[in-house]
Amino acid sequence: MTEQSTDLRETVRQRYAASALKVTAGGSACCGPEPVEADANFGGILYGADERDALPAEAVAASLGCGNPTAVADLNEGERVLDLGSGGGIDVLLSARRVGPTGKAYGLDMTEEMLALALVNAAKAGATNVEFLKGTIEAIPLPAATIDVVISNCVINLSTDKPAVFAETFRVLKPGGRIGVSDVVADDTLTPDQRAERGDYVGCIAGALSFAEYRNGLRAAGFTDIEITPTHSVADGMHSALVRAVKPAAPSPERTPPKRWPSQAPQPDAETSLAG
Repeated sequence: MTEQSTDLRETVRQRYAASALKVTAGGSACCGPEPVEADANFGGILYGADERDALPAEAVAASLGCGNPTAVADLNEGERVLDLGSGGGIDVLLSARRVGPTGKAYGLDMTEEMLALALVNAAKAGATNVEFLKGTIEAIPLPAATIDVVISNCVINLSTDKPAVFAETFRVLKPGGRIGVSDVVADDTLTPDQRAERGDYVGCIAGALSFAEYRNGLRAAGFTDIEITPTHSVADGMHSALVRAVKPAAPSPERTPPKRWPSQAPQPDAETSLAG
């Protein structure tokens, strides 16, 4: 990992650790925790009132996403779901309810503080079909072909090695598996420098891919049936978008090597460990 990549990852980790601690500290207040972000473009406000009311207040308050991936993932009873960058656990808990007791929802996060908060939220929700893992989304600590659906909420843009994220997502999915992701995506006309002018990296702006880059990255990893649908603007030329794609049920033809975009620093495999 380059020094720049290491610094960016640590900056992201510190930001999310601080968010988790803020929610945890607010949990003892009489009126419950305050949301960590007061912005109509991000956070728990993007979920339906029925979903928010059914979950622990801390899970909703810790949400930093730009959409609701569980609303488009079309989850079914008995499926195994993986949430990349699971934070306080809001999408894991919603997924667990949809897949039912015969299914399972995994949450993957690199931040100890968020993992601790997620475990507390899972206990409060009475969720028994969930498991939280410590690790990075560039090196997922799960066997190949074991997951039916991968979801993520405004996290892939934070990675400094997005081709690795796409490749790892493809690896852990079963043949015929699918992704349902919310993420920030830039207009194809915006250069990396122009994206950086609109917001910083940890604010989910500077590291965002363009629509074409996102589509090409998924295609290079082997995905098909790729759809990227913008939902609302988060900055000039920057959009929250719903991303869908499928891992073919049959073996794919030989794929081209993952492309590294000039705006993304390369990142070798990172060490991961199971939470526990």
